[in-house]
Amino acid sequence: MNIEQIHDLFLKCRSLSIDTRKIEKDSMFFAIKGENFDANTFAHEALERGALFVVMDNPSYLIDERTILVQNTLQTLQELAKFHRQYLKIPIVALTGSNGKTTTKELINVVLAQKYNTKATTGNLNNHIGVPLTLLSFTSETEIGIVEMGANHKKEIEFLCSIAQPDYGYITNFGKAHLEGFGGVEGVIEGKSEMYKYLLENDKLAFVNLDDAIQVEKSEKIKSFTFGLQNSHADINVQSVEANPFVVINFNDFFVKSNLIGLYNANNINAAVAIGSLFKVDNNDIKTAIENYVPINNRSQLLKKESFEIILDAYNANPSSMAVAITNFLQLDNQNKVMILGDMFELGAESQQEHKIIVDTLNKQNKSVCYLIGKSFYENRISNENLHFFKTFEDFSEFLKNNKFTSPSSILIKGSRGMALERTLDFL
Repeated sequence: MNIEQIHDLFLKCRSLSIDTRKIEKDSMFFAIKGENFDANTFAHEALERGALFVVMDNPSYLIDERTILVQNTLQTLQELAKFHRQYLKIPIVALTGSNGKTTTKELINVVLAQKYNTKATTGNLNNHIGVPLTLLSFTSETEIGIVEMGANHKKEIEFLCSIAQPDYGYITNFGKAHLEGFGGVEGVIEGKSEMYKYLLENDKLAFVNLDDAIQVEKSEKIKSFTFGLQNSHADINVQSVEANPFVVINFNDFFVKSNLIGLYNANNINAAVAIGSLFKVDNNDIKTAIENYVPINNRSQLLKKESFEIILDAYNANPSSMAVAITNFLQLDNQNKVMILGDMFELGAESQQEHKIIVDTLNKQNKSVCYLIGKSFYENRISNENLHFFKTFEDFSEFLKNNKFTSPSSILIKGSRGMALERTLDFL
């Protein structure tokens, strides 16, 4: 059965799933092998749960005409997504970058949804499986698709662009993320810039932040729509930005008061403004969309617990996002500042050096008491009455049981996902 025939069957289904626990009635199930399981073994269960068709690559589990045998289910999923994207022929906005992808994607979505029927990547389904699933969630009613692309090594963005074939692209920034897989910062720049290469080769358009010198350099030959802070050459000139703690921007004399914390979120907002403007969304609607957006899932959330004001940014961390989070937190007006910071993962040979840089930065300030948690921070511990080091979260939680913060306090919580620092809330 060729990909067009599989697509015809897909169009008869209500949805597509790779997880039998989430199968909907009249769906298509793709049996994709995992590291520790063979999803082909779930074919019978998938049909019992309501799947119309099961696509598999192990003939031992064929049942009847509802089971479709292919050579490789993952590759077929990717080919089906590419075929579906070409079948729909809708404009697709893609974005990647080291930091801020998911927040920016959400902002773009709420802005464009003011005028169009949009569909965007759910959560952070942004890899070689997530991007195809995102594309296959688009329907004939979708007017604009928004696709987030993640990568931890070179050639990944190139591959994802070949599937999604974006008409518009945006790179949030080039930071110190996934250094282990990319082989350093230059590798990150090269890997993320694969989106620019696709846009150039296919005569598509890039959204460019003129305040980012790397973006300007790497997008030089590409058709672009630009934005920048107090930049008269930009298509969208943002007149002012402030954050104390929420980001407020002024564009075209429209003051937008967001629910996002930190100056590092200003460019995410500015990008959504620019993209909305290109797609002719009314300025009032752009303002409304951004002001009504509230972050979730431990991303730059402002929480109140008793007398504590907590900035919870525990979804992820790398040296770039950690540095800007610290800088932003220190410039806040609040008194009695406390930082709770966890190890940054996937830094490879750069790990010790990058954790040392953060410790050295904290050593030079006296505005905040800092609790640094994890093996890498602990190995870079120094003597400073404002800096406290803990090898594990369990050590830190034991400390919290017997030591209370000065109240009221402003608290920043940030670390890599694996540190799960949101657990701190249980001890405050």
